[in-house]
Amino acid sequence: MPEPVLISLAAALAGRTVVGLYELVKKKFSEDPEATAALEAAEGAAEDSAEVENLRDRLAVAEADDPDFAQRLRSEWEKIGNVHQAETGGVVNTVTGDVSGKVVQARDVQGGISF
Repeated sequence: MPEPVLISLAAALAGRTVVGLYELVKKKFSEDPEATAALEAAEGAAEDSAEVENLRDRLAVAEADDPDFAQRLRSEWEKIGNVHQAETGGVVNTVTGDVSGKVVQARDVQGGISF
């Protein structure tokens, strides 16, 4: 089963919101007509669409087959994903890397938190 982050990557690719990321994947898929078709079919599709899910699956295969591509893809995504901005009075919670154990993301906590 593909990692959840791949659906976010696929959705960003579908919206062509990140040019560098799109170009990286397009170049990787250029030798694979089916993967290229999946990338093109996902363009403009909703995040929960079959087209984006197919693209997610293609990304998972590409990552499994090419660790260097996987590293470059994740690195590019991390650059994009680490740009957070909270609106006035808002909070940005971020957890990155290999996380194990319990994590709490919150803004205002009244009282204690226990696990």
